[in-house]
Amino acid sequence: MRVLVVEDERVLADAVAVGLRREAMAVDVVYDGDTALEHTAVNDYDVVVLDRDLPGTHGDDVARTLVNESYNGRILMLTASGGVQDKVEGLTIGADDYLAKPFAFAELIARVRALSRRSAPPLPPVLERHGITLDPANHRVYRDDREIPLTPKEFAVLQVLMRAQGTVVSAEGLLEKAWDENADPFTNVVRVTVMTLRKKLGDPPVIQTVPGAGYRL
Repeated sequence: MRVLVVEDERVLADAVAVGLRREAMAVDVVYDGDTALEHTAVNDYDVVVLDRDLPGTHGDDVARTLVNESYNGRILMLTASGGVQDKVEGLTIGADDYLAKPFAFAELIARVRALSRRSAPPLPPVLERHGITLDPANHRVYRDDREIPLTPKEFAVLQVLMRAQGTVVSAEGLLEKAWDENADPFTNVVRVTVMTLRKKLGDPPVIQTVPGAGYRL
C-alpha cells in the first residue's frame, strides 16, 4: 500500500508517516497543496491523507483537482474542525472519508486500510495462497499454521505479491508499492528483500522469479 501524507504541521506529518511505515505502508510526505498535486501527477497512491487547511493550493482545491482528474486513490481528509457542516463540505468536495483532529492513531490506521480496500479490486481481509496466510490488520503471517516474523518491508512485498493473485509483479511494481519516493530505482533492494523473504517462508519455495518480468507467488 502506498500513501501520500499532505500536512503542513511538519511534526504531525512526520509522526503520521512513521506510524504508517510501521504498518508496512510506503509513505511519501509533503507539506503544501502545490507539492501534493505534483506528487499525485507522477505517482499512484492508494490513499491520500489530506489536511484541509494547507498553504499554497488549499486542501479543498487539491481534493477537487483529484476528483476532476478521476484519480484512482482514495482521499482521507483531515481537519481541525469536526462539525457536521465541515464533514458535509469535505465529503461534498470529493473526500472519501473525514477525520477530525486530534485523532487516535489506531483510528487513522483503520480508516486508511478501509479506504485502500476500496481503491483496489475487492479482496478478503485475510489473504491466503499456497499455505500462506497474511493478516494485514494484525500484521501477522503464517505458513501451515506456523507464524513467520517479517520486517515491515518484507511484509509489504509479500502483501503486494499475494494481492496480485498469481500474476507477475515487476521489480518496478514492487518498488512502486512497497517503497517510498526516496528509494533508488537502480538499487538491488527488491532482489535482496525477495531473497530474505523466500528464506523466511521456507520450503518448498513459493515465490517464483520470472526472468525478465519480475516475481510471482
